[in-house]
Amino acid sequence: MRINKYIAQSGFCSRRKADEYVLAGRVKVNGEVVTMLGFEIRTKDKVTIDDKTIRADKLEYFKFYKPTGYITTKSDEKNRKTIYDILPKEYQHLNPVGRLDKDSSGLIILTNDGNLTYELTHPSIKVAKTYLVKVDGKLKDEQLQKLTDGIEIEKGKIAYCDWAILEEDKASTLFEIILYQGLNRQIRKMFEFLGYNVVNLKRIRHANIELTGLKKGQIKQIKPRQIKELKSYLEKIKEEK
Repeated sequence: MRINKYIAQSGFCSRRKADEYVLAGRVKVNGEVVTMLGFEIRTKDKVTIDDKTIRADKLEYFKFYKPTGYITTKSDEKNRKTIYDILPKEYQHLNPVGRLDKDSSGLIILTNDGNLTYELTHPSIKVAKTYLVKVDGKLKDEQLQKLTDGIEIEKGKIAYCDWAILEEDKASTLFEIILYQGLNRQIRKMFEFLGYNVVNLKRIRHANIELTGLKKGQIKQIKPRQIKELKSYLEKIKEEK
């Protein structure tokens, strides 16, 4: 197995980042520094990065329905509840692909595949993420256009989205929102700029992986066929760039 694939399969980082570690002389195989890209790892080889042992585990892919009230991280300085407080022990080694804020719920992909995580979250690849979003009011046409054209939610950061109205009355509007960015609290900040509060936000799809079939707090393995389709989807996006 090529060394960058071995490192990525350990969940330590992506293949691209692994190549950077190799070129920087931070990777050792059996105690010897390796700086050659494409170096082949054998079964009994010991691989370390900065003297930390790296092991290529079997790649695992799961989808998880995050309830509200939990943050998407393994630890928190403020001692807030995290998804790892409710994940069963056998899934504690998996890493989340992206994040959902404390007040949001829905789909999170969990995996130890560092390369897939990199591709699903890197801003240049622009992977679609779909949300159901309920806001407290009815937007005007010019406000809806701003969602499409882009809103400066922070200095130098322009947020935009694709949207469709699913339900609407004077008191509230239910949107389907599709993001291709990963800005912090992006949807909430866009609507706050327009003068509306997000009442409920749930992610229902990440690329081709859907929340369907899960209850809150439940985790389920993603089928190999879906992972194959996901990787094909990512390759197609990269080819179109």
